[in-house]
Amino acid sequence: MERIERQIKILYFAKLREESGRDEETVTTTANSASELYAELCQRYSFSLDASVTQVAINEKFSTMKSSLSDGDKIVFIPPVAGG
Repeated sequence: MERIERQIKILYFAKLREESGRDEETVTTTANSASELYAELCQRYSFSLDASVTQVAINEKFSTMKSSLSDGDKIVFIPPVAGG
C-alpha cells in the first residue's frame, strides 16, 4: 500500500491526554488507518492502553481502528471510561 503523508489533527482525552501531555496536536503521518496512527502515537508517547480497549472517532463519527485516514481528518482516540 502506498505511503502518502497526511496532516491529521488528534484530540486527546483522559488517560491519553495525561500520557501525551497535551490536549491536541496536528501530526504529519504516513499511517493508512487509525490503528497504524495509534501504533505511531504509542511509540511516541508510550501509551499504556492497548488499541483493543480504545475506541476511535474520525471527523466526529465513531469508526473502527481499521478505518482509512484522509488528509485533514480529525481523530479522537477514546479510552475506556471508569464508571462509578
